[in-house]
Amino acid sequence: MKTSDFYYDLPQELIAQDPLEDRSSSRLMHLSLKDGSIEHRHFTDILDYLHKGDCLVINDTKVIPARLYGHKEETGALIEILLLKRRENDIWECLVKPGKKARPGAKITFGDGILKGEILDIVDEGNRLIQFHYEGIFEEILDQLGEMPLPPYITHKLKDKNRYQTVYAKNEGSAAAPTAGLHFTPELLEKVKEKGVNIAHVTLHVGLGTFRPVKVDDVEKHHMHSEFYIVEEDQAKLINDTKKNGGRVISVGTTSCRTLESAAGEDGIVKAGSGWTEIFIYPGYKFKAIDGLITNFHLPESTLLMLVSALAGKEHIMAAYEEAVKERYRFFSFGDAMMIE
Repeated sequence: MKTSDFYYDLPQELIAQDPLEDRSSSRLMHLSLKDGSIEHRHFTDILDYLHKGDCLVINDTKVIPARLYGHKEETGALIEILLLKRRENDIWECLVKPGKKARPGAKITFGDGILKGEILDIVDEGNRLIQFHYEGIFEEILDQLGEMPLPPYITHKLKDKNRYQTVYAKNEGSAAAPTAGLHFTPELLEKVKEKGVNIAHVTLHVGLGTFRPVKVDDVEKHHMHSEFYIVEEDQAKLINDTKKNGGRVISVGTTSCRTLESAAGEDGIVKAGSGWTEIFIYPGYKFKAIDGLITNFHLPESTLLMLVSALAGKEHIMAAYEEAVKERYRFFSFGDAMMIE
């Protein structure tokens, strides 16, 4: 299977640069798993496709303002870092620019010295391990000094950084938002519950690898980044009971999907626990846990496009994307949504 099989032509102007004023007013394309047929609706019509006894699974991770600008203590050179993964004792794995100036032993100061960092080591793909020193609470310092790490295709800063958070975000740790969830408002979630649909939450801290392009020609040779996930005991029970009672498990976003597929056994039963997942889902994969998916429109040749193709079939997905371009849907993080069921 070639990476180029997942290419499609996307006009630049269809890449959404800003979130809509009202989260739930985005468009919704419904794609049928039965026959690949397409319906054009609005996101609030999601209620028409959810049935009593179903379970909607959301990812409650929260994006941290993970982009920091500092200066090298010795030379004053500007250094940009992006926090990727929290290790122990205030050590983080970070992406550093420019990398040439960030050798082990270098010290960086941020915000007039409120936060200081020392580069300890160079790890995978040139990322740096940085030990941070500060007084007080790290998250509060990040709030003060950090910026939201928006995807590379968003060309300007957000007026309101909360618009890059879901309304149910609570567990801090992501470098990117689980964007399928951005369409939900508290009112819409309330209507989902009123319909008799359960809402279960899992946590997967989204890494920047989400945006990493597939650089190999042969899809199967791509190595996925690892991301940390948590499935609580009561939430696993809620999901498993849904299945047992004949309901469907509908994942909100590829991150919830990857969490459930990582936590499920071959029998489809989701096990509570936490750990790192490198699961890579592409056509040929047999889904164990989910019956449907709510997702955004993804980048050409991306692992996310491969995941939705594994669920709905590559031909159906590529035809749906062609239709989305023709109908001028908005694409990527702040774009419109698709429901596959």
